[in-house]
This record gives sequence, structure tokens and C-alpha cells, in this order.
Amino acid sequence: MSEKLDRVVADAIRNREQREKGYREQALKLYPWICGRCGREFNRKNLQELTVHHKDHNHDYNPPDGSNWELLCIYCHDNEHSRYSDFIRGGEYGNGKTQTATATHNPFADLKKMLDEKNR
Repeated sequence: MSEKLDRVVADAIRNREQREKGYREQALKLYPWICGRCGREFNRKNLQELTVHHKDHNHDYNPPDGSNWELLCIYCHDNEHSRYSDFIRGGEYGNGKTQTATATHNPFADLKKMLDEKNR
């Protein structure tokens, strides 16, 4: 029984690595080697620090046009997944509604009035 489980786990790991290698290579051909968040540029020496992020967080959805991918440096990628995990854990409250903060300050509220006064 243990041997069968070990074989299943090893196969799953090997399949995941092959799948990742395939979409990573595709993404690196499609997109410039720049982090989509911080703008850091990469070259062959530090390319291992550039990751493929799945925009919808589904690692099995890999359309060949790359529409579900973005290249992120390891730091921005970790940050994105942390933010997503935080949202999943704490984004919903007891009533099932997501709390959203709304802006209360409008810096341009009296802009017309200020411009009219200035032009007098």
C-alpha cells in the first residue's frame, strides 16, 4: 500500500514539474522579462527569480495565448499570493458579505469654485 502511495505522489510531482516547465517556457517566450508589478528587469543570470503567476490562481488553466499568466519577480509573486490568502481567510465576514472601504475624501470637490475664484 505504501509503495503505491509513494508512486502516486512521485507521479503527481513529476507531472506538475513537467506542466510548470511547459507554461513557464511559453510565458518567457511571450512576455518581456520584466516583473509585471515592480518593473524589475531580468536577464539570463537572474531569470530564475522571475515566476509565472496565474491571474485566476488556477494552475491548471494554461491557455496557449498566455492570457492567464503574468510574469512576477519572486517577491511580488509571494506578495500576491499572501494578499490572495488573506482575502480568502478574512475577506468574508459573518454575514457573508465582503467588507469594502469607500473613499470619503474628494480632493477635487471644490476645484471649479477654486479656479473661478483664482481667475477673478
